[in-house]
Amino acid sequence: MTDVLKVQDLRRVCGVLLDMVEERFGTEIDLSRVDVDLYWNVDLGTAFDLRDVPELGIDVGQCSDDVAELHALLRRPADHVPALWHDLQHLAGVLRLLAYLDLPGVNASES
Repeated sequence: MTDVLKVQDLRRVCGVLLDMVEERFGTEIDLSRVDVDLYWNVDLGTAFDLRDVPELGIDVGQCSDDVAELHALLRRPADHVPALWHDLQHLAGVLRLLAYLDLPGVNASES
């Protein structure tokens, strides 16, 4: 059934795609050599409420902040409960950066 999101399937898809990222970009991506940091973002409430005026929910995200937040998450104590909505947004920002770097013409492997 396609209307069910299985976490196990999501985990497998992430593994497949991250393997491809590693193959394309290597085991580390030097963000200081990537010529982007800021990006347009639509806040969650606006993104999923199509009755709203989207322009009101557009703000700016920052790749370096997303990466810093993910590093901070890895350093938190094991008993720390993440704010899932917050941490997933930072992960989504990093994943969108990886998707952007793979766009034709961006040529991130030479950045």
